[in-house]
Amino acid sequence: MYSHPGFGVADYCVFGASVIISLGIGIFYAFSGGRQRTAAEYLVGNRQMKILPLTLSLMVSFESSIMMLGFPAETYVYGLQYIWYNVGVMAGLFIGVFIVIPLIYPLKLTSVYEYMELRFQSKWVRIFAMIQGTLFYIFYMGIVLFGPAIALESVTDLPYWASVSAVALAAMLYTSIGGIKAVIWTDVFQTVVMMTGIAAILIQGTISAGGIGSVFNINKATKRLDIIDFNPNPFVRHTFWTLFIGNSIKAISLGFNQSSIQRISSTSTKSRARKIFLIAGPAFCITLSLPLLEGLVAYAYYYKKRCDPLTSGQIKNPNQIIPYMVLEIFENLPGMPGLFIASLFSASLSTLSSGLSSLSAMTAEDIVKQIFPSIPDSRVTILSKLSVFLNGSLAIAVSFMIAEIKGPVSQISSTILGCFNGSLSGMFLFAVFVPWSTTKSTLCGGIASIVVTFWISMGQNFSKTLRRQPWLEMPPNDNCVHMIGNNSVLFNISTSTQSLLSDVSSVATIPTEEYTPEGLDKIYAISYMWLAAIAIVICLAVGLLSALILDNSNGHKPDVRFMLPFFDVFMSFLPKSLRQKLYAGLPFDKREELLKNYTQQHFVFTNMEKDIGTNGKDYLSPLTTNADVTSDEDMQSEVFFQEKA
Repeated sequence: MYSHPGFGVADYCVFGASVIISLGIGIFYAFSGGRQRTAAEYLVGNRQMKILPLTLSLMVSFESSIMMLGFPAETYVYGLQYIWYNVGVMAGLFIGVFIVIPLIYPLKLTSVYEYMELRFQSKWVRIFAMIQGTLFYIFYMGIVLFGPAIALESVTDLPYWASVSAVALAAMLYTSIGGIKAVIWTDVFQTVVMMTGIAAILIQGTISAGGIGSVFNINKATKRLDIIDFNPNPFVRHTFWTLFIGNSIKAISLGFNQSSIQRISSTSTKSRARKIFLIAGPAFCITLSLPLLEGLVAYAYYYKKRCDPLTSGQIKNPNQIIPYMVLEIFENLPGMPGLFIASLFSASLSTLSSGLSSLSAMTAEDIVKQIFPSIPDSRVTILSKLSVFLNGSLAIAVSFMIAEIKGPVSQISSTILGCFNGSLSGMFLFAVFVPWSTTKSTLCGGIASIVVTFWISMGQNFSKTLRRQPWLEMPPNDNCVHMIGNNSVLFNISTSTQSLLSDVSSVATIPTEEYTPEGLDKIYAISYMWLAAIAIVICLAVGLLSALILDNSNGHKPDVRFMLPFFDVFMSFLPKSLRQKLYAGLPFDKREELLKNYTQQHFVFTNMEKDIGTNGKDYLSPLTTNADVTSDEDMQSEVFFQEKA
């Protein structure tokens, strides 16, 4: 048994204070303003939230324990090449500025899946997309719960189930009582805690490893700084193409994510919604890079110490490397390990609360209001709050399943969630840019996409014969200290023993000779970073084929308000006359005018809903052109949005 410094009283106090403050913010918003009695306040903050808190909230909604533990683990065993992933996230959000904002914001949606019903005038596509979105969030929250649980397991005697339950319960409490306002402002507080914890680890870890020069030289010598690899082979785990291009495509899904839609819908103008994405892109890139640097610092620290916790058997999972190092480097600084655990829990709580809030909005708009269209708004709010506890319980169940999967938590997340993200992104892109997409073809594309990619994902995670990419050179183990009773014994772990011990870690090392996968492993061996792109391609290909076979005879022309002109968005350099011909008669040049009329209609019937207590939108089809509605040419859509709020 190996010894490590304990988790003291000061650490528990720091950790406990962060959780109490998070709960306090939820309680504050439960009794402030309108006391979260209406769906508009509970789900979108009356559409009057400010840019900075919304941007920070969007950022930390996707920066969880996956980032805090999985990213350093990735760098520790595989190197810094993963930094291209972060650049891909930024590129994906920038693309979203040109797709998501002009498409979704003018429609003033609460649930992103409402769009599918508007586009196709069919509930089936909306239901299918909503089911995928629900599964995404439940699996995502389950993975997020996994992170702090294994961290606490490595630094305290708290069992896995207790840690999972504690994190989930805290998130469920302040989300259910405080609504989106509590989620957003708690996210702001948790951002500060997260960044403080990361900064403390980087500073103290670098000092303990011998300084910046020592960290750089050690990682350079072991090839952890080799980030340029333009190998086009899709079966190589990480290259520039898999990380940057693959993740840029995957990151488009962030724009169509329910958490993103709630945040841009919580602003008062389109320009503010656009700024959220433009600021969040670089912010994502910077903040996601910091945990990768933690991995370099950890490697240099244990290299100088000459005792690797992984191959010496002190920890069994690379995701535990940072919490284990924290206990050592802050041994003489009481409260600092508690700060790290607080930052880890803050990362998890922010993601969990955002997921629970998103599922709450989906429950209200996609389930409750569809089944009971005349239900009073107050009851919708109550059912939304209750759904928080149901979905949180499902996430707890998933976390126990995730604990059985081997690999850095960042890879687990990408493989499992990539199929949901990719399929949904494919369906949205098909609906937005393909004029002849219809209900049947979109469903066919979405189903084919998720079935194929989920199968590949399961094969990558559970295949017994698929070999994993070998780790880079690990730190030496000639200075490890083993505790026998009260005595410490210095011993050298042989290479063969290191190999045996590495088998208990979560990523198996493999021989360095050329490996050729056989059978189904030929499919499973494709880089997990391509899963989302594969899902989108399958969705579009099957959707187009299905449209030609099943839907070619209906002669239905789509409503351009619920589409975007592809060539205007991505090929505006083409002559306008040519672009109009390519649209085959669709009146995209009138889209803005039609959207303004739609906004007026939405304003009128939203107020009708408030007055008569029913879903006013049911009284007028969203596909009408509103020719009878008088339009004030001088009135911009933002004015209506502010009035509506």
